[in-house]
Amino acid sequence: MVDQTWRDQAGSPDRFGYEWGAYGDLLPEYEEQFRGWTVHLARADWRGLSFLDVGCGMGRNSYWPMTYGAREGVAVDIDERSLTNARRNLAAFPSMQVTRASAYDLPFENRFDLVFSIGVIHHLENPPDALQRMVRAARPGGRVLIWVYGREGNEWLVSVLDPLRKALFRHLPVSLVHHFSLYPAALLWMLLRCGLRPSKYFELLARLRFPHLRSIVFDQMLPRIAHYWPREQVLQLMGQAGLVDIQVASVNQMSWSAIGTRPVPRDDMAGGQRY
Repeated sequence: MVDQTWRDQAGSPDRFGYEWGAYGDLLPEYEEQFRGWTVHLARADWRGLSFLDVGCGMGRNSYWPMTYGAREGVAVDIDERSLTNARRNLAAFPSMQVTRASAYDLPFENRFDLVFSIGVIHHLENPPDALQRMVRAARPGGRVLIWVYGREGNEWLVSVLDPLRKALFRHLPVSLVHHFSLYPAALLWMLLRCGLRPSKYFELLARLRFPHLRSIVFDQMLPRIAHYWPREQVLQLMGQAGLVDIQVASVNQMSWSAIGTRPVPRDDMAGGQRY
C-alpha cells in the first residue's frame, strides 16, 4: 500500500509552503499570468461557476475567478503556510472556502462546474491518480483544466537547470535554495535589461519587478519532482483520466494549458439517474 504522507510530501508541499510564506502577497501582474494559464476561458466564462482549485498555494488563482463573478469556490492545499496566506488573500469572498486536502484524496464527488490545478500536477509523484480525483470532483458535464510545464521550448531548462535541481537543489534545505536563487535571478534580470527576448515568456519576464522574477527562478529550483511534458503526453494524460473534448494550448511557447470535459453518463442523458 502506498504511504499517503510520503506521496504527498514527494510533491514538495513543504518547500512550496516556504515559497508562499515568502511571496504571499497578491500582485497585479499575477492576473496576466492567470489569463495565460487558463487561456481556454474568457472572463465571462467564470460568471456563475462553482470551481475547485487543487494545490492553491497562497490563493492567487482562486482570487481572479471570484473577481470575474464565480458563484463559489473551494481552494485546497496541504501546507499550513500556503493555506494561511490563501485564507488572507481570499477573505473578501464569503462564498470562497479554503481547506486542507490532498490532491490524491479530494473529499468531493460530482460537484464542481470546473476543477483546475495550475502548476501542481507536474510536481506530483503520481499525476494520473491526482487527475482522476479531480475528474471525480467535477460534475458530469463539468470540466477539468491543468497547466503544466512543456518539454517543447524548455530545452535549456531540461538540459541545464533541471539536472542541477535533481543533483543538488532538491537535496538542500529550502532556505538555502532560496538564497542561491538570488544569483541566477540577478543574472537573468541583467540579461533582460540588456534586451534578451528569445520567446514570449521572456517578454513577460522583462515586465516583472525583481522580487517577482526571483520568485519564479526560486520556483524552478525548489521542487523535488518536476515533469516537462510534450504535448502528446498531456493529451494522453487527460484522455486516460476519462475526459473528452480535450483541448491543449501552448502558453508562452513553454508550457501547456489543457482542458477537457467529464462525460455525462448515458442514463443521465436519457433522463435516468440524476446526480
